Amino acid sequence: MDNKKLQKLVEDISIQFFQKPFRHLALFNPRLRSTGGRYLLGTHNIEINRKYFEQLGETELYGIIKHELCHYHLHLEGKGYQHRDPEFKQLLKQVGAPRFCTPLPAVKRTVQSKKILIYACKECAQIYKRKRAINTAKYVCGKCRGQLVKVKELTSS
Repeated sequence: MDNKKLQKLVEDISIQFFQKPFRHLALFNPRLRSTGGRYLLGTHNIEINRKYFEQLGETELYGIIKHELCHYHLHLEGKGYQHRDPEFKQLLKQVGAPRFCTPLPAVKRTVQSKKILIYACKECAQIYKRKRAINTAKYVCGKCRGQLVKVKELTSS
């Protein structure tokens, strides 16, 4: 599905469920990560996360569009358009839109080994554990201002 088909779908759903036209842009936003879609207050456009359509199908896409259209129409009418507003909750029930979208299936990530660098002060033997390397020529012990040396590097998986 491309942005033109999405625009047509949003316009059709708006007429079918809200009996009002959608007069702004609807498009896929590839930068969306943790949400199915969003309604932009400034431009009145609707952005949709394409991954929800690809992984969960048309039914989920319809729900996301209806949810965002609830925000859209209530905002333009000057009514409560936020999730906590009773008008918003009532309109969601009326059109059969979900309050929250279904979470995407978890992507299996390769487990990275965590490395821990251990530094010690030459003067007072104070130990410092760090995830990132320290420039020992620039930084000194915070306790006695002595020189730091790298003792060892631990890796765990």
